[in-house]
Amino acid sequence: MLNVMLVDDEPYITQGLSLIIDWEKEGYKIIYIANNGLEAVDYLKSTKETVDLIIADIRMPEMTGIELLEKIREENLSDAYFVVLSGYADFGYVRDAMRNGCVEYMLKPVNKDELLTVLRKLSENRKNDKMTEEHLKAADDALLEKNLSRLIKGRFDEENLMWVRENVKLYGRIRYVYIEIYGGGNDEEDEVLQSEQKILFSACKDALPDDEGILLDMAWSSTGYGVGYIFNGDNIDNSGKYTDEEFLDKFLQKIKRSINKPIHLIAGKSVKDISTISKSYSTALILRQQIAFHDTKDIYIYEDEIKVNKANVLLCKKSLDELIKSIDEGDEARIIESVDGFYKEMSNMGVNENTVSLNLNYFLFQLIHLATEQDSEVNQEEILDYISESAFEDGVKRGSKSHLRYFSIEYSKYMSQLRKNVSRGVLQDIENEVKENYAENLSLKELSRKYYINSSYLGQLFRKKYGKSFKDYLTDYRIEEAAKLLLKTDKKIINISEEVGYKDSDYFLQKFIERKGCTPSKYRRTYS
Repeated sequence: MLNVMLVDDEPYITQGLSLIIDWEKEGYKIIYIANNGLEAVDYLKSTKETVDLIIADIRMPEMTGIELLEKIREENLSDAYFVVLSGYADFGYVRDAMRNGCVEYMLKPVNKDELLTVLRKLSENRKNDKMTEEHLKAADDALLEKNLSRLIKGRFDEENLMWVRENVKLYGRIRYVYIEIYGGGNDEEDEVLQSEQKILFSACKDALPDDEGILLDMAWSSTGYGVGYIFNGDNIDNSGKYTDEEFLDKFLQKIKRSINKPIHLIAGKSVKDISTISKSYSTALILRQQIAFHDTKDIYIYEDEIKVNKANVLLCKKSLDELIKSIDEGDEARIIESVDGFYKEMSNMGVNENTVSLNLNYFLFQLIHLATEQDSEVNQEEILDYISESAFEDGVKRGSKSHLRYFSIEYSKYMSQLRKNVSRGVLQDIENEVKENYAENLSLKELSRKYYINSSYLGQLFRKKYGKSFKDYLTDYRIEEAAKLLLKTDKKIINISEEVGYKDSDYFLQKFIERKGCTPSKYRRTYS
């Protein structure tokens, strides 16, 4: 509903305007009636309501309609559409009104049909203005995410860095924070996970104070459905109210009020400048896969998690090397035996939390090295994702002997698949799947089950061949098909969105702008 204010010193005029048409049916609501210009100014200064349309008489005591319009524009009191009424067909009035941004000039007595025509025209203009604002914002958001994403991944140039410095208020000590809903099933459909991510992003946005960092509506790597947050620690220090952990805890509690699901925050290493944010991101990434081996908690901060008294911590290298060898050779019996030997050695040393952490870190690092030996181009980030995904089993305590046995056996199977040369046949089949079913809810997990291949390894093969994730490959294909439909048909954009697989037209708009650099409507006008 568009809010309307009527301004006239003659009550019968405002009463007549109120009754001449069904305002609600036309999408309008009269929220205030002022007897003169000064009263209208006072209302605009005091109200929290947005006024979308002002209809004012030109000749009024104390302040004329023209003076009211000038006052509103000079002091930026409202961006409402302005319509003036007068009993005098004076072109001088028309000229002065139009010069100050008046959109319509109507003679009294007001004709019902003429008023309806004006209201419907203004309603359509407001919709177009709103759409333009939304499109511009979507384009700005896409540009922000593009440049920040490059910095976060450490693949930026001077132009990316300069854009971020000029457009984003991030100075001094910062860190990358990852926020995610955890504990859900890995087999949930992409659409369900995307929906949860949107809800999480909205809750984070509502919980975050103004100018306290930047939220990124982006997934973790190629397989996650969380929210990125660039935390500005210097702002917290300057306020003197909270430590980093206290601020993040307060932020998390606000998010939890909106989402009744387990959520945790993973804060990477604190860095001194936005140009080194990739170091914070990578430490958060490593921290995320390490927590798969420990009991869950709400907040993980890098500096707190790596505190180790090195003098009191010993590495069970011999036992771990034997375990890694048995994983590499795929000997399940030896894997179980090696895990038992490792825990026995730790027990003899006097197990403490630091001992477990140091040994698990060594173990995980060696597993990554083992995978890269099989294929030098394998993506380490994908391996970390696989470790994080496959490290869970219901009813098994994290970091326990049973947990390590389960994970080691699963990783051994993963290594076996990694050795198979399946890239050629499988990828051709999946290319055909995309061509034939791109509008369906395709996911890497579904395809991996269909073609009997590990989903993380399939993701690595995709990156190796196409230089992008499967999700990006599918998005690119859908957007190209949408572009063809825009140029070859006169179908509505919302219908094209659905036809290429996007039920959410806003999400389609965002992805189209990211790929093509403009809105679908502009693309159609430019290239038709």
